[in-house]
Amino acid sequence: MIVDRTQKEAVVSELDQIFTVSGVVVVAHYTGLTVAEMSDLRLRMRNVGGAVRVAKNKLVKIALKGKECQSMETLFSGQTALIYSEDQVAAAKIAVEFSKENQKLVILGGSMGATPLDTNGIVQVSKMPSREEVIGSVAGMLSAPAANIAGVVGSPAANIASIISTIEEKKAA
Repeated sequence: MIVDRTQKEAVVSELDQIFTVSGVVVVAHYTGLTVAEMSDLRLRMRNVGGAVRVAKNKLVKIALKGKECQSMETLFSGQTALIYSEDQVAAAKIAVEFSKENQKLVILGGSMGATPLDTNGIVQVSKMPSREEVIGSVAGMLSAPAANIAGVVGSPAANIASIISTIEEKKAA
């Protein structure tokens, strides 16, 4: 398929947006993946708000010029796919999980903003809690002190009521 200059410029613009907006970008070889396996990976990424993008390496390198993550251009040789998400952890989690299930997806590295990551770096990022997990734990931490305060404020009244009922029981006896 012949791609004209305007189509290439559109792809470079899209890739530029990916590198600018994404919290994490994982670069992987996908040689040997079937269409069904690639569709499964794309579906998993879509479910966490991410995506998978395959583009010509030359166009990717053009889009990387001048970006903070330009150092990862050395990863682009052969059949490479970009696995990315705005959440700094989601793409790494899905990529690592999928690569464990399917040996044909080989993680090469990537970047988290300006920070270049090798394969081990991607694995370490995948072990971090996701944005939703962090928000849940912060919400839990914020609600726990309120519950404790309510318990402390309410406990003296409960103690006084208990003491009064005990005194009334003794008088009645």
